[in-house]
Amino acid sequence: MLAKSISNSRQGDSVVVIGLGRFGASVARSLVAAGHEVLAMDADELIVQSLAQELPHVVKADSTELVALQQLSVTDFSHAVVSIGANLEASVLTVLNLAQMGVKDIWAKANNPQHGRIAERVGAHHVIYPEADMGERVAHLVTGKMMDFIEFDDGFAIAKTRAPMETHNKTLAVSNVRKKHGVTVVGIKRRHQDFIYAKPETEIKAGDHLILAGPTPMIEKFSALY
Repeated sequence: MLAKSISNSRQGDSVVVIGLGRFGASVARSLVAAGHEVLAMDADELIVQSLAQELPHVVKADSTELVALQQLSVTDFSHAVVSIGANLEASVLTVLNLAQMGVKDIWAKANNPQHGRIAERVGAHHVIYPEADMGERVAHLVTGKMMDFIEFDDGFAIAKTRAPMETHNKTLAVSNVRKKHGVTVVGIKRRHQDFIYAKPETEIKAGDHLILAGPTPMIEKFSALY
């Protein structure tokens, strides 16, 4: 069977992606590019045909039908991504089917908190809000204070920002960024040089880009110093 031939080879890295709109197709392409085994599926024949040249294993299937998922042996995959956003009923039924089959790691795309709560109640282990997450990320980047930004569920964030003047030509031990500002400098990226892992004796230069970790409000305040 197709699914078994995929998952048996590298089960730890195998993923089934259900729903191949812009988000789902992007996830599937990225996973394939990273070398993971992927089974992609969608109920729309035209979508499946359009991706046949890009994805090694893409099939037409109705994921709201438990039998269809069983025939594709989706339980042989380590992870499942349900990226059906437009049809709430189809998304919830798919998550429910995967949960009933015992899939151990289910990710569900949700359009709003209500959708996300329902997905969690029927068995999703992780809920993704692509539009909301991207909107928040862009809001942090558009002002130019941060060059990149990722926030986790508990209000902890990792960001890339420019080194403020108060840190220039000082070691991290001297500038004492962590004690003064409540953020940790994880590393430094200097133009035309390899990534530098931060140590107390690491000296920050003008033009350096700092990789920071810490509570989101603290990172925002520190980035505003530039």
